[in-house]
Order: sequence, then C-alpha cells, then structure tokens
Amino acid sequence: MDSSTNLPSLSLGGSTWDRAPPDPLSAPGYYDGLLWRRSLGFLIDAILLSILNVALAVAFWVAGVLTLGLLWPLGALALAILPVAYHTYFLGHGGATPGMALFDVRFRDWTGKRLDYGQAFLQTALFYTTVSLTGGLILAVSLFNDRSRTLHDILAGTLALRRTPQIKHNA
Repeated sequence: MDSSTNLPSLSLGGSTWDRAPPDPLSAPGYYDGLLWRRSLGFLIDAILLSILNVALAVAFWVAGVLTLGLLWPLGALALAILPVAYHTYFLGHGGATPGMALFDVRFRDWTGKRLDYGQAFLQTALFYTTVSLTGGLILAVSLFNDRSRTLHDILAGTLALRRTPQIKHNA
C-alpha cells in the first residue's frame, strides 16, 4: 500500500497485485465511469470494424468477380471472423481495443497480469455468445456488481480497469 494515498500500488504496465484486484471502496478511481467508457469504446470499435468490413467486403467482391465467384465463400468467412479476430488481437496484444484505449480502459486477468491471446479469445467468444443469445440484456449484470464486471468478464476471469485511475481529494 502506498501510505501517501491509501491506494493499492498498481502499475498496469506488466506487474500484478498481491491478493485481489483493487477494491472499489478503497480505490474507486480504477472503476470511475467504467461503464460509459466501455460503452463509448465499444461504439468506436464498432465504427472501426464497420470500416474494416466495408474494405474487406469490397476486396473480396472484386476478388470474387475476378475468380468467377470462387472467393466469395472465403470472403463471407473472413467477414464473420473479423470482429472476433479484432477483439482477440487487441485484447491479447495490449489489453485494450483502440476504442477502449481511447477511453482509458484496460483489461487484466484477475491476478493483474496482461491477457494472453487464449484468454483474450475466451473473453471475446463469451462476449459475442452471451450478447447474441440474450439480445444484449446480459450486459445488465455489470450494473449489479461493485467492479462493473459483465458476465463474460466473470466467466473469462478478466477485469476492466481505468489505466490512469482518478484520485479524488477531499477538499
């Protein structure tokens, strides 16, 4: 513990924490505004994915025309895999997609380590599965726990945190 701020020592670079993740009551800055930050980050990622989808669709359409339709099935497969690959790559590489990084959100596993690609894929697959099966209603789970964790966060053993926690000083 850092005695000057009474906050747990947590550097989200590559280190881990001792026992449990930062407590929302003693270190609320790590969770401040997390839900709206994750939502806006997802919106930015959806826009980026839409741009990538259009570019990929055009490329495979042209390739399909040139191959008399032989590459169109491969294009459909590529378009289906793109969102999973996008989220898995960015979560496994740096702990955040571009949209999440823009809004200061980073993912760590429950022990504070960076996600590996396997856990990033699990997080992504659980997200798309649970959200598609429930029409997004499952995301309401995040409203009822103190760390704003969604069901796919809990099942994958991950935690979303602010990279630079906001420390509120009493005036």
